[in-house]
Amino acid sequence: MTIKPLADRVLVLPAPAEEKVGGIIIPDTAKEKPQHGKVIAVGNGTKDEEMVLKAGDEVLYGKYAGTEIENDGEKYLMMRQSDVLAVVE
Repeated sequence: MTIKPLADRVLVLPAPAEEKVGGIIIPDTAKEKPQHGKVIAVGNGTKDEEMVLKAGDEVLYGKYAGTEIENDGEKYLMMRQSDVLAVVE
């Protein structure tokens, strides 16, 4: 199934959470949600807000931004472009 965001929304593949810190294995319940990821697909924007992000951009976003979506066993986040804080270059 292909997901195509509408309007000013973007589909982001979150970076994997860290498994170990200094040799200590972190259990799933203690892992923090990642706050960066890769843009997979973007909408066309709206008449008031031009789409500045593009597929392939590495982005930073808020800790609780977006809605989780699962597709083909992979977890994604769907969020508005305004929820993205920065593009990492």
